[in-house]
Amino acid sequence: MKEQKEFEKFVGIIETLRGENGCPWDREQTFQSLKPCIMEEAAEVTAAIRIYDTTKNYENLREELGDLLLQVVMQSQIAKEEGLFSIEDVISEISEKMIRRHPHVFGDLNVKTSSEVLINWEEIKKLEKKEKTWIQSPLTEIPYELPALTRGTKVLKKIHKIYEPCITGEESIEKIKENLEKIERFSEDKKEESKIFGDILLQICNIAREKEIIPEQVLTDAIENQIDKFEVKR
Repeated sequence: MKEQKEFEKFVGIIETLRGENGCPWDREQTFQSLKPCIMEEAAEVTAAIRIYDTTKNYENLREELGDLLLQVVMQSQIAKEEGLFSIEDVISEISEKMIRRHPHVFGDLNVKTSSEVLINWEEIKKLEKKEKTWIQSPLTEIPYELPALTRGTKVLKKIHKIYEPCITGEESIEKIKENLEKIERFSEDKKEESKIFGDILLQICNIAREKEIIPEQVLTDAIENQIDKFEVKR
């Protein structure tokens, strides 16, 4: 298959770049050094999807997906060199996971709606997590590296689902009002003021949790609207 040959060719290119006579920069890279690149490329894919939605031009999305794939293959090549795993292992594991998490497609489970799929997905995921010794609790499995608004909402969802019900969105609104008044009183104490402001943001995450809003996305949209408003004035 042409697609398979192209992928193998690409993997070979990365192996060459990391090889003895390869690129000095590529050879110096590590798991840690490439972390900023992964975050940046993921953000650029998201931006490319937005551009496609606006312009219907797919070229940027195609390019950015390639850049993100580069990060996956590069990390896998580093792992292979260290005797940990290969890109084939990565693909094999995700293939097995997709089959395992879709018993309604690859098995005989009778599922008819998306909501049923998600419930079953979470149950299978829960069983998988039990075997992962590095996950200390349901809360610590939520990556620290996520944007804070996204992480805050996910943490509150887990708390609400597993430990105890969170306060309601209306109660969060009242807490926000109280905290706004506190900020006025603590305006000279930056440490306390920052703590209060952090609680305001967490209450916003709780409202987002209850209303099933993605806070990171709506904030991004609001920022873009602000930019557009002032760009028009120029």
